[in-house]
Amino acid sequence: MNVAIIGAGISGLYLATRMQELGHDVTIYEARDRIGGRIETVDFDLAGQSYAFDLGPTWFWPDSEPLMVDLIHRLDLPIVEQYTTGALRLERADGIESHLVANQPTALRLRDGIRSVATALAARLTPGTIRLKSPISQIDVTNRILVSSGRKSQPFDEIVLALPPRLAARLSYVPALPEAVLDELEALPTWMAQQAKCLIFYEKPFWRDSGWSGQAISWTGMVQEIHDASPQDGPGALFGFFRTPARERQLLTEAEIKETVLAQLVRLFGEQARQPIGWAYKDWSTDVWTATRADAAPLVDFPAYHAINLGVEHAAISLIGTETDPSHGGHLEGALRSVERYLEKRGREK
Repeated sequence: MNVAIIGAGISGLYLATRMQELGHDVTIYEARDRIGGRIETVDFDLAGQSYAFDLGPTWFWPDSEPLMVDLIHRLDLPIVEQYTTGALRLERADGIESHLVANQPTALRLRDGIRSVATALAARLTPGTIRLKSPISQIDVTNRILVSSGRKSQPFDEIVLALPPRLAARLSYVPALPEAVLDELEALPTWMAQQAKCLIFYEKPFWRDSGWSGQAISWTGMVQEIHDASPQDGPGALFGFFRTPARERQLLTEAEIKETVLAQLVRLFGEQARQPIGWAYKDWSTDVWTATRADAAPLVDFPAYHAINLGVEHAAISLIGTETDPSHGGHLEGALRSVERYLEKRGREK
């Protein structure tokens, strides 16, 4: 069996390893010059030591995400428990409050960043499986041929789109997808595509000395949700999800964004927050391999993610990814579950 997978995010990489374990030939086409998709890990060096931090997905939850737990165990990746000791800071229009939050579910990070999952999965693949800088523009469904940079591939027995639904809708299909299917693809927001994340590095996690967890929620500041991203030993780090919508962020320079974020952190955690030793920023709404124009609109509610059938005429093509999982959509667990659902369905049909 010869299988093409479009996208080298976690769902594409995980599916490729599972298919190769089953004895199939697999080729992954990835538009970016790297693997991981919306997984993006950056390195920060301090005192001769390098530390990894995530600007994409960051956590998994062992109490409710068994596939991630099993995968991390099989890949033997070192974990770090999310720091939550101390008070949460709550910023309202009329001031800032401190609250102790009881019974928070255990969240885990990876010591070497979520990138280490993608790297470990890729290392299990046959050399030459992944083709970077290979964006697919057209799928000839009748002949099961892909077109990349004007070049046609060999025929494949199966084609799997490991893409956000809205990116899948941008591809050209021969014959064309039904309008109803295109509408369904377009209606599912791409997870993280409206969002931006920032990381702010300090010599140490100074907020802990004041009895604060580093966690904050703001209803007025540029950053809506803040968490402690510090490693077990090393620098202090905070990361934040933005409240300011994508269209407004894009009117500002990164320097202006950084200045506004630091002013907010000073309000929340005191004057020591004014002197970071490093900064990283990722606006996913400007990433052409993540976001479409439709994703610029801010989400008003959590999307109702679900699987999408492309239709009888396009039965040779399947769509997987976190946006197709109804129970864990938007999580890494959802990406893995979409793969297992595809394999189960494929097994029934065979």
